[in-house]
Amino acid sequence: MTAIDAATTHLIVSGADRASAWYQKAFGATELNRVVLPDGRLIHVELRLGPLTLMLADEFPEHAALAPPTDAELPLVFYLHTPDVDAAWQRALDAGAIPTRQLAEVFWGEREGQLRDPFGYRWGLTQHLRDVSIDEMTVAARGLVQA
Repeated sequence: MTAIDAATTHLIVSGADRASAWYQKAFGATELNRVVLPDGRLIHVELRLGPLTLMLADEFPEHAALAPPTDAELPLVFYLHTPDVDAAWQRALDAGAIPTRQLAEVFWGEREGQLRDPFGYRWGLTQHLRDVSIDEMTVAARGLVQA
């Protein structure tokens, strides 16, 4: 198997221009470049979000490239790790994010919460508080399902 040098998240959104502006405001992303097609749709918007390359594109139904419904509960969460999760959380809320799980200290040693952006994607914001062994996490996780 070939080694992987990098990973990129590619999101189809309804309104890539608006999404780029939102991710810049909410998460401090920087737009690096974009490609606009003659019909005005964006096929490529590249953002830098910390170490993450985030690619955005408008919907292209003719290629089965559709954005998720904005009120759907998608079975994935993109996690952003930050040294000040409370400030990052407030910035996202001020930009219009909707909390889906409030910030709280969690058993795996972090302060964590989840929110949904205006484009239907879920984001987890987290801050490392303490190291937790896998044995300690296992015991705590088992306690959650036995409750």
